[in-house]
Amino acid sequence: MVNALARSDDVRLSVWAPPGKLPATVQSVTTEMERHWLARLMSSGGISHLMRQGRAKDFLAPVALLRMLASAYRRNPATDVYHVNWLQCALPLPEDGKPALITVLGNDLKLLRLPLMRRALRRTMRRRKVTICPNAEWMVEPLQAAFGDIAEVVPVSFGIDPRWYAIDRNIHAQPVKCWLAVTRLTEDKLGPLFEWSREHFQGAERELHLFGPMQENMEIPNWVHYHGAATPEQLAAEWFPHACGLITLSRHAEGRPQVMLEAMAAGLPIIASRMPAHAGIVDDEATGMLCDDSNEYGHALCRLEDTDTNRRFGEAARNWALREFGTWDDCAGRYTRIYRKLLGDDGIA
Repeated sequence: MVNALARSDDVRLSVWAPPGKLPATVQSVTTEMERHWLARLMSSGGISHLMRQGRAKDFLAPVALLRMLASAYRRNPATDVYHVNWLQCALPLPEDGKPALITVLGNDLKLLRLPLMRRALRRTMRRRKVTICPNAEWMVEPLQAAFGDIAEVVPVSFGIDPRWYAIDRNIHAQPVKCWLAVTRLTEDKLGPLFEWSREHFQGAERELHLFGPMQENMEIPNWVHYHGAATPEQLAAEWFPHACGLITLSRHAEGRPQVMLEAMAAGLPIIASRMPAHAGIVDDEATGMLCDDSNEYGHALCRLEDTDTNRRFGEAARNWALREFGTWDDCAGRYTRIYRKLLGDDGIA
């Protein structure tokens, strides 16, 4: 997102974020101390993961994060528009009346269940122009109910890196059918993956390859090929070209999982649990298949292992991703149009 926004002619971008390579035209406003703290936070799995652990020593991490954000906002008074990723990061916005674009993921909606949180966010938004941008349409209704009287709610889809569209798949020559699951390893994110997969993978001529960081203490069956966390480069070069498809049986409150979009851009059909977030991405019987139980899941595996069916679903998935989401440059265009609307002119954001 940062790289794409940096390529916009009418945006001068300053970024407060964990350590990472930034374009030459982008100014980092993160102090050295903040970079070290954010690096440790990311290595431990992020704020949400720390809170799920329930350890007393971690309860102050959200407070520390908000204090650092408040300091960063104060240090940059020349800002025209605040682009804030995630609802909680909007809490310490200064009372300067400047407009804000706030992005929202599905997990952010859990924040609204906390006591007084909705009131605190409304107080932050009330005296400025705000556009709330969930990355999936299913979140519009609850956000409209919570903030629609003081903010505009406009869903904005993230973009997809062009490298995923460029992947050339070839599954017909594979003697063993390879299926991928790419997810954080938590009970909700995995859902019934192991339970439903056991009878369909154990002893069969197909393999389930699981990728992602272990964020809860879970026992992985010995018939599952667990690889730990994988980089996008590894998935794009080594796994996506030869896989039959991507599996996600999550029960988690998803927004629009980026790995699903990347898989579809690469031409992989999706097998997913039937839930609103997945139904908003997977066109059942066209770009993938939605499942309610183990029998439907087994049927989906068999059907999508047919080479012609797999190719047809995969091509439909790639065309849909290109049409609906495009690239990160397309996403940057969607955001900059909102910046201009918030500013009420064609000035620099």
